[in-house]
Amino acid sequence: MAGLSAAARARELGATPIVYEKGTRPGGSMLLSSGVIWRFREWEDYRAECPAGDEALQRVVWERLDGAIAWLESLGAPVVEPDTGNPRTTGRRFDPRGLTAALVRVAGDVRPGQEAAAEPTILATGGFQGNAELVAEHIHPAGSLRLRANPWSSGDGMRYALARGAELSAGLDEFYGRNMPDASFSEAQFVPLAQLYGRFARVYNERGEEFFDGEVSWSENDLVQATAQQPDARAWYLLDDDALAQSVRERKVAHIVALAPTRVDPAELPFPAPAGARVAVRVSPGITHTIGGLRVDERARVVGVDGLFAAGADVGGISTGGYASGLAAALVFGRIAAESALDRL
Repeated sequence: MAGLSAAARARELGATPIVYEKGTRPGGSMLLSSGVIWRFREWEDYRAECPAGDEALQRVVWERLDGAIAWLESLGAPVVEPDTGNPRTTGRRFDPRGLTAALVRVAGDVRPGQEAAAEPTILATGGFQGNAELVAEHIHPAGSLRLRANPWSSGDGMRYALARGAELSAGLDEFYGRNMPDASFSEAQFVPLAQLYGRFARVYNERGEEFFDGEVSWSENDLVQATAQQPDARAWYLLDDDALAQSVRERKVAHIVALAPTRVDPAELPFPAPAGARVAVRVSPGITHTIGGLRVDERARVVGVDGLFAAGADVGGISTGGYASGLAAALVFGRIAAESALDRL
């Protein structure tokens, strides 16, 4: 999202950008997402959800996202749903493939499988979730969280900028992800196999301990990060009849559970199941993108490195302490990075 948005905006403004795409195809993890780009309707909700985030950067995303979404629509990006389905948020659901194609068409010169032939102006390498060593250093000691993203986002942007004196944001130990069935899954299953019903379940670790205190947030990202800190980064979701009858994004929980290959009868658990439990699902976190990264200012300028800009998951600190749309921040700051880079010329 960030790199293609930056290139498309730069070309609109008369530049001739080149996108050096490390992967074999454009789109990064945007192509693998549900395509929902959103912001909180109320500014106070944004701050309450991500209280440790950089308020100045959050304000930029909140104020400029609506215009950026309208820009995507003007490029021909196909809208699947005109709203998010969540009364607390506003935005659009785009078809990820159509969205990627629209941005590639406007960006122009996109070169998959190529390393940059010159010093980069804008970093948009997608964070460091694909690098086991960096994940072990900053997020999970074993570095063994499963990847729920493209395999090419391995911290290249962060390492490049740090070598030139860049500063890092808060939240390096945080990530956005989903608890997935504790089994192998393909890119096509990133969205349909997400076990997004933890708020209705009773959640236990492998020792049979209920480890999450308080109410699970609407995004459930807090539960995912808590699961990552459990023994072997594993948990069990136990559901009764009432939980199975609930709905998440117009899907019955019972239907989501039925797709999980790690569901078992509660009698098979390694600890006594609570009364009323009808089914148990073993889950483990899938990391989609990192939350910490490079520090930037409101003009997407990397703090500590003159003439270098960054956007997307290479930028840290926006969602620290909670969760907000990564696609939204990538879109807004991708466009800003292009505008700022051209202003410098």
